Amino acid sequence: MDPKGQTVKLNDGHYIPVLGFGTFAPLEVTKSEALEVTKFAIEAGFRHIDCAHLYQNEEQVGQAIRSKIADGTVKREDIFYTSKLWSTSLRPELVRPALEKSLKNLQLDYVDLYIIHFPVALKPGEALLPTDENGKTIFDSVDLCRTWEALEKCKDAGLTKSIGVSNFNHKQLEKILNKPGLKYKPVCNQVECHPYLNQSKLLDFCKSHDIVLVAYGALGSQRLSKWVNQNHPVLLEDPVLCDIAKKHKQTPALVALRYQIQRGIVVLAKSYNKNRIKENIQVFDFELTPEDMKTIDGLNRNLRYYEFLPVIDHPEYPYSEEY
Repeated sequence: MDPKGQTVKLNDGHYIPVLGFGTFAPLEVTKSEALEVTKFAIEAGFRHIDCAHLYQNEEQVGQAIRSKIADGTVKREDIFYTSKLWSTSLRPELVRPALEKSLKNLQLDYVDLYIIHFPVALKPGEALLPTDENGKTIFDSVDLCRTWEALEKCKDAGLTKSIGVSNFNHKQLEKILNKPGLKYKPVCNQVECHPYLNQSKLLDFCKSHDIVLVAYGALGSQRLSKWVNQNHPVLLEDPVLCDIAKKHKQTPALVALRYQIQRGIVVLAKSYNKNRIKENIQVFDFELTPEDMKTIDGLNRNLRYYEFLPVIDHPEYPYSEEY
């Protein structure tokens, strides 16, 4: 790994870079832009790339990775690539075909990490958010323990190096951890996490089971109407965050990223702006004091940007639990 690629050891022995590049793009971003910025992020020093079938840009992101391997910037083993199993493929027999489809889109032989994107099963098929004639989301019912067993088989087959989950609450994690015959524990739980939703209880739970917390939405959120609550304050305009940033001569975004890294959290920085991509890599160039950390802890207000409202009525909807 390059010097900026500080890593954390996962419970299966693999290493994950603590700073990742998030590739989820708002709809106005073109596919060719996804290719460009991912190439740029790798050139800037990012080695951990986070993507998903849901984002519908794995082809471009894979192309970016392959072109940076071809021109000698990186080797495949320098890159840590994450993909995610979407909710329409949680039935155990659909898991491996879904991963194989991602690999085919990426034109890669394996992913470094494959995670269950969301614990809510939706009706299988081409539609990513299947709805009935009244516009209501069509749910499926799947035992996530069976889904997990299918992921374990993907790891054994060498299609992915590590397996984990995303958007699981502690009860859903417990269900997998307590599963009879569990072969591999989830290496991570990727969840929304930022100073307004600092996830301290879930973080403690994960740490106690040697599961890494990966933070998305670490800079607040892009305003995506379907998933995001529009009425929330903008995190990066928070006066407390701005004061700490001024004191360190850094940006509020860098302070928000640095906060997570110092808590032992792997953090994803999502940007389609080249200047900000370059800037986000500078998270390793400064340190927050224990007082700064305490002050930022004090901003927590359990405010969730990504509520995934279309699936709020599903029995496995994860956010009804406190953590």
